[in-house]
Amino acid sequence: MPVSDYINAIILGIIQGIAEFLPISSSGHLVIAGELLSQFSTAPPQQHENFQMTVALHVGTLFSILVVYRDELKLLLTRRRVCQAIVLATLPLVVIGLCLSISEQIKSLLDALFSNVLLAGCGLLATAAVLVVGQRMERSTQTLGEITTRQAVVVGLFQAMALVPGISRSGSTIAGGLIGGLRRDAATTFSFFIAIPAIAGGGVLAAKEVWEGNGGGSSVGVLLLGASVAFVVGLFALRWLIRIVSQQRLHWFAWYCAAAGTATIIWQLGRQFTASS
Repeated sequence: MPVSDYINAIILGIIQGIAEFLPISSSGHLVIAGELLSQFSTAPPQQHENFQMTVALHVGTLFSILVVYRDELKLLLTRRRVCQAIVLATLPLVVIGLCLSISEQIKSLLDALFSNVLLAGCGLLATAAVLVVGQRMERSTQTLGEITTRQAVVVGLFQAMALVPGISRSGSTIAGGLIGGLRRDAATTFSFFIAIPAIAGGGVLAAKEVWEGNGGGSSVGVLLLGASVAFVVGLFALRWLIRIVSQQRLHWFAWYCAAAGTATIIWQLGRQFTASS
């Protein structure tokens, strides 16, 4: 493997560790960063390689969640209502996963999303809107132990929407919880509780592809390096986000997403205009 592959893995790991937890969309930033990095490579990665690296980086941040929320997770089995809510919120992703397993056309479409830079720019604009709406509609009345079936389903639908690159999973699910009436700390904790089965499921799918020899050109060493960097950076980013949400400052990230999304759209439309002229 060229040294540049390891350098790219470190860069992408840093981006993932920051963007997975801060509500600015890790998938969108990985798509944009991958496009920029490919300009310095003679052999840009294929779509399935992008998907494999993306999942490996998400697995790294999964371990960040397990470390930061380790005390809460120890008590989770004694909180039946919360466990039921996690299952309900995960169902939309389960349905999508089943569709992927039986339809190669749907899987190809999802893979294509991970390389669509213009779509990522549009997704960032959507994230900005969701963050603003979530903060303005915040009611902050219910604790995590009081979460309802309706709230769990709504947050689960927001999480499924975040499969589109550029739409932040953490931002959309936290905003969905706030809109539904959860307190800030409850919305944040539930957002990352439901991230555990979502990320773990994606990791299983990626491992299956590697086992079957469909993993692309990324070596195990490159994937492990990216995941490790994402884990370390993610520890700091997650703890910071918890403080940010408690201080009601999600609008900071809305401004950033709006600016980044607009710049990405202009960049991509400019490239398309230049290529066609």
